[in-house]
Amino acid sequence: MPVSKSAPESIGLMAKRETLTPRERVLKALNHEIPDRVPIDLGGNQSGIHRNAYRKLIAYLGIPDEITIMDPVQQLAAPCESVLERLRVDTRYVRAGAASSWRGAIVKTERNGRVWHDLVDEFGVRWSMPDDSPNYMDITLHPLANASLSDLRNYPWPKGDDPTRFKGLRERALQLKQNTPYAVVSGISGVVYETCWYLRGLEQWFCDLMTQPQFCEAMLDQTLKFWLDWFRLFLDEVGDVVDVIMIGDDIAGQNGPLFRPELYQRLVKPRHMRLVQYIRSRTPARIWYHTCGSCRDFIPDLIDNGIHILNPVQISARNMDPSDLKRAYGRELSFWGGGCDAQHILPCGTPDEVAANVRHNVRALMPGGGYVFNNVHNIQGEVPPENIIALFDTAWDCGFYSATE
Repeated sequence: MPVSKSAPESIGLMAKRETLTPRERVLKALNHEIPDRVPIDLGGNQSGIHRNAYRKLIAYLGIPDEITIMDPVQQLAAPCESVLERLRVDTRYVRAGAASSWRGAIVKTERNGRVWHDLVDEFGVRWSMPDDSPNYMDITLHPLANASLSDLRNYPWPKGDDPTRFKGLRERALQLKQNTPYAVVSGISGVVYETCWYLRGLEQWFCDLMTQPQFCEAMLDQTLKFWLDWFRLFLDEVGDVVDVIMIGDDIAGQNGPLFRPELYQRLVKPRHMRLVQYIRSRTPARIWYHTCGSCRDFIPDLIDNGIHILNPVQISARNMDPSDLKRAYGRELSFWGGGCDAQHILPCGTPDEVAANVRHNVRALMPGGGYVFNNVHNIQGEVPPENIIALFDTAWDCGFYSATE
């Protein structure tokens, strides 16, 4: 095993000098000003690390940690402070919980000759992971797959404004704000669109968009109500504390939009805009919107909705070249992610190939501020620890702004 992995791995890395606190750095970048270096992120629901990759990373670094799963569906580990410090991460996350009435334990069941780990979420969607391939959870029950419009009115929708969700939230957020130098970022929330197809099933939902838009609007109104209620209490608690609020729905795929942009503009956009404008009316925090895929056709609408940040910047998708995105939208949007080709280079390349790809993407996205570094989405389980170190060390090394920039 190589030595000195808990310290910078070259004299070149040690020669860099930071002049801002992590929080100052993040806020300056998001204000489209020039920080000392590009801020670095790890640990969110869309910028995290799979438990298998994390297990290999801490063994490689020689950092002891008892792995805690912070996102069971994606099987994401909660990185410990020693790892975050080693990777020079400028963000720390604070999350609300579930309602106390929700019984969210993972249950082992047997179906069709296989053992499954099942989790039923607050909306009644069942997520399952096979015991013989325990990598992720996928949906195995869409509770509204056969529902009618009247069934929606009678469905037991969860209460977004259940106060038990937010117990202790302000204390945890203030601890980060007052006792650490890091930017305070929320967990993912505001999932207005995707929750609908979780409940309905993706194929049926796409059919609904074309054949019964009034049904879709009724579902969207229910999920929007949940998140407006949720944010009313969340912002009461920490609207004056958090620096960045994460919301999002996947509305694009590898090659383009998942559905026609005019359908988005007619059915989804008014709900997204209402949510974003409500959040903006209650907090100065920057609003981070997540969608995977080739989302370029949607970017003008997302800007019009009022978001500040686009994540994850899937640079390997069609029409998502980072230089083109920066040139077209860099004055209106900050980009969060886009650090390395996560589909090909990060899991399969050499550390040198990872470093070269990181340098290319950082140099494309960093000019003028408006950029926070992270991998494109989560670090998947098969990524070697050497590549993870190359990912973050290169971002730090090449992310310093010159004194004259």
